[in-house]
Amino acid sequence: MANIDEIRAGIGRANQQATESLGALRHARQAIEEAGAAFSQNIYGTAQNDADDARARFGAASEKIDEVEQALHIAMQAADDVASRL
Repeated sequence: MANIDEIRAGIGRANQQATESLGALRHARQAIEEAGAAFSQNIYGTAQNDADDARARFGAASEKIDEVEQALHIAMQAADDVASRL
């Protein structure tokens, strides 16, 4: 079995990976927002009935990224809490 310092170090590595994931999520959100903006620009003025739905789906995808980021922050805090009690 690992000692306390090894466990804390492992938790630290897990949180470092999670921090790196946050960067990837920020990049993904930016790309989704850019895609949504490009869609909106290219569809402007057309009479496509489902354009508003597509535009809303880009926004919803971006919001999902926000939800994942919040969940990841909560998970990281919970991991830090565990480490602090060791």
